[in-house]
Amino acid sequence: MKLRILGCSGGIGGRHLRTTSMLIDHDILLDAGTGVTDLSITELSMIDHVFLTHTHMDHIAALPLMIDTVFDRRQKPVTVYGTEAVLTILRNHIFNWAIWPDFSEIPSPEKPVLRFQSIELGRAVDIGGRRFTALPANHTVPAVGYHLSSGEGSLVFSGDTCICDPFWKMVNAITDLKYLIIECAFSNREELMARMSKHYCPSLLAQELEKLERDCEIFVTHLKPGQIELTMEEIEDCLGDYKAGMLQNNLVFEF
Repeated sequence: MKLRILGCSGGIGGRHLRTTSMLIDHDILLDAGTGVTDLSITELSMIDHVFLTHTHMDHIAALPLMIDTVFDRRQKPVTVYGTEAVLTILRNHIFNWAIWPDFSEIPSPEKPVLRFQSIELGRAVDIGGRRFTALPANHTVPAVGYHLSSGEGSLVFSGDTCICDPFWKMVNAITDLKYLIIECAFSNREELMARMSKHYCPSLLAQELEKLERDCEIFVTHLKPGQIELTMEEIEDCLGDYKAGMLQNNLVFEF
């Protein structure tokens, strides 16, 4: 499997700042933030599957626009995967004809361009030998992380989360873990905000990484614009023996 970072910022504000979205091979998206908008129409039309961690705007902003762009270029629907709680929010608040057309009924309910597929925690979805398993997360809305497995190696993406022991229990059961992409949205001076919004700051992240029992490369995502340098300095100070790189657009992970 090959995963390319399309966006990994906690906000916008510059040509290099794109919100969370990752492209697996050429046909699968993991979240659909503003990074998706840098893909060409041809690349967009090749995406058959979208796995969502949750429905906050920075993780789904490009999804409605992408569906609208490709609907006349596809012979089969784009399948959007999420827990039933996540899909219910999408149906009720995005694809509801008021905010955006319900593409699960366009061009017809029998042959729509968008299909929703419910997933369950811990139960893998296999797409051509590539396995996607939803992991527990602790956020302000229903949310999950994901374990991606090629059969030869694994990558874990935390999604948006805060302190979550069940997450680490499942991560530590992955024997071939190569990469951990984990969020850290706020600096330590905003720890109260981090706790209220259920995100990590460096001190909380350091505490949580003490629960990691696997040797893997760690990358930090979801840094807030304007606090990137400060937060990464604090991460370096707080993490001790754990070394974490900053996730950046166009990084490619193969596993």
